[in-house]
Amino acid sequence: MSKASRPRTAVERRERLQQFLDALDQRYPNVTCALHHNDAWQLLVATILSAQCTDERVNKVTPELFRKYPTIQDFAAVSQDELARDIHSTGFFNNKAKSIIGAAQKILNEFGGEIPREIDQLLTVPGAARKTANVVLGTAFGIASGVVVDTHVSRISQRLDLTKETTPEKIERDLVRILPRERWIQFAHQIIHFGRELCVARKPKCAECPVEALCYAKDKSPL
Repeated sequence: MSKASRPRTAVERRERLQQFLDALDQRYPNVTCALHHNDAWQLLVATILSAQCTDERVNKVTPELFRKYPTIQDFAAVSQDELARDIHSTGFFNNKAKSIIGAAQKILNEFGGEIPREIDQLLTVPGAARKTANVVLGTAFGIASGVVVDTHVSRISQRLDLTKETTPEKIERDLVRILPRERWIQFAHQIIHFGRELCVARKPKCAECPVEALCYAKDKSPL
């Protein structure tokens, strides 16, 4: 396949995808979730906090938060107003506080204090939409329930023509269809790092990109 040409056949598309995955493996061989956590509950809280907020900001808030509330029981008992004050800098603090308290109470009352390992059960927990559920199951338990679709995964999957869809649910459906299941968890972590380091939204660093020859996006930066 010539440089930056659009694949025409299913075989060419599979070959292009494999080249892309190989390049990610070479550049980001051991990346994992950027949210700091010690267990599945802390990861769930951190992921809820990360909505419309940077991981860097969340990682500044959670150390003190988990010192103040060391157990899931502590989160279940705190008032919404107090927790909202504690997480104020992450934005949308009232909704996030309500979700975290509701999640703690649901997990204690219905799941014996253990984070559910079935996605259908985890999706019933307040604050655990599909992206959050995939993060927790994949990172905390190594369960490939789907592909995490955040802003980086959404943007880059479209940019690299891995999907033509625009909603997270449909993008995930396309990625699950074309990616081997054993790649679902790692793929998202790698793409997120790739999006932050090289394939940035406003001015992609195409001259430094290891997959530049595979990319035929219209808004590529000059080499």
